[in-house]
Amino acid sequence: MKLVGVKKGGGWLYSEWNLTYRVGWSRICKAVQLIYHDMKDPEILSVNAGGDAKISVNDEEEILSLEESGHLTVRGLSGLIGVPLMITFFNQLDLVRVTVACATDEFAEADYEKFNLSMCQYLDSAELAMYS
Repeated sequence: MKLVGVKKGGGWLYSEWNLTYRVGWSRICKAVQLIYHDMKDPEILSVNAGGDAKISVNDEEEILSLEESGHLTVRGLSGLIGVPLMITFFNQLDLVRVTVACATDEFAEADYEKFNLSMCQYLDSAELAMYS
């Protein structure tokens, strides 16, 4: 993935990323499944008629059969990077929004280069999972 930009606000780093290609629902679900597996106390949100709705998942395999919607969000405490993290994938687009808590020195400032080094490999792994 390619980092488009990052900014800080309210104790969080907000960033936008571009996937290599626009992707459909089944590929998004594969990426969310990988990220979900890394999270402690993960939650999945999907858009419905009333806005974002939390989706109950009893087994990671259920993620692959979620009902299609406009976007899919996974959030929780990342076991790999050690901070609260929220990632939103948009259906049929190459846009990904990532929100990271400014909870460690690594994520204290919205420095483009430093943030890219911190998050790029993690997000590249999620993108690669889309094609497995």
